Amino acid sequence: MSKNVDAIVIGGGIHGCSTTLHLCLAGLKPVLIEKDYAGRHASGVNAGGVRQLARHIPEIPLSIRSMGIWEKITDLLDDDCSFESHGQVLVAEDEDELAVCRARVAELNALGFTHEELIDAAELRRLVPAVAETCPGGVVSRRDGAANPAQTTTAFRRKAERLGATVREGVAAGNIRYSDGLWHVDAGSESFAAPVLVNAAGAWAGKIAADLGEPVPVETVAPMLMITSRVPHFIDPVVILRGRKLSFKQFKNGTVLIGGGHLAKPYQDRNETVLDWKSLATSAQTVFELFPVMRSATIVRAWAGIEAKMKDDIPVFGPSSRHRGLYHQFGFSLHGFQLGPGAGAVMAELIVNGGTQTRVSDLGIDRFHPSTL
Repeated sequence: MSKNVDAIVIGGGIHGCSTTLHLCLAGLKPVLIEKDYAGRHASGVNAGGVRQLARHIPEIPLSIRSMGIWEKITDLLDDDCSFESHGQVLVAEDEDELAVCRARVAELNALGFTHEELIDAAELRRLVPAVAETCPGGVVSRRDGAANPAQTTTAFRRKAERLGATVREGVAAGNIRYSDGLWHVDAGSESFAAPVLVNAAGAWAGKIAADLGEPVPVETVAPMLMITSRVPHFIDPVVILRGRKLSFKQFKNGTVLIGGGHLAKPYQDRNETVLDWKSLATSAQTVFELFPVMRSATIVRAWAGIEAKMKDDIPVFGPSSRHRGLYHQFGFSLHGFQLGPGAGAVMAELIVNGGTQTRVSDLGIDRFHPSTL
């Protein structure tokens, strides 16, 4: 016999955990089902970038909403999530790249967004003194920063559980079906029923959507990261590049996290990835060229997390175009961590109030499937 709850959330990444928490804050009693444990995949092993910088325009309203939550994250979670706001800087390596930056900032300003600011060589070197002298400038988003992804995801799960959510880890959601106005989902030996189902299953969400008649162009990817030996402190903001793939952050202990989107090979059914060492070497070479201070550092370890990437690099977010009570929240395409707090808040508004003041209409699954409701 099914246990009745107010909502069923599938997927224990930051998005599923955030939505579960915000449903609790709205007075609902949801269940969260995670086949491994919260943060096991992309949400727990990403670079932790908390950035509004360089986002696709349809994501910006959600990113701005989320940034406001990040700045009060301790009040929400009773945990600071190791969040630090030293800004994020996009470095242009030559004048052509700087021209692209200039056009980007002008476009955003014309749309009413002011969070990205064009900077010249002098301001770039004030913010990032160790950058190569050849770089002519870039863009800064001064409120951005970074946080600890595993700590953050766990904090969302823990707070949701304290507020009354039922959490089931180590059991996969299965046998999803709809009858008599309720969604039914099995989780191990248990079965849950609710009027609301949220598909936040990360790399596994595309299959759920397809099984429910809403296939989308999504692929499974595994972005790689590596951590270096300790070097003397030389940088506070997170750095990303305009052209080559690179993201770059130094921790308080002196180690440096290097990412940027190079991909490992994912084996989704086995929860495993195989690293591409040639691509990691390319990232290391980019750091070698741009930051001379790093040339004596060594790589300590590398890893990858499994996640879903949409063909258009924009997440699927919002109500189903075919089924009442079904909501999708996946495909964040290597840049979903910062969006997690805001996405959970907005998803709860969509579910509880039937709408939101945050513009997310461009993220809906109806861009692939015209609504039949």
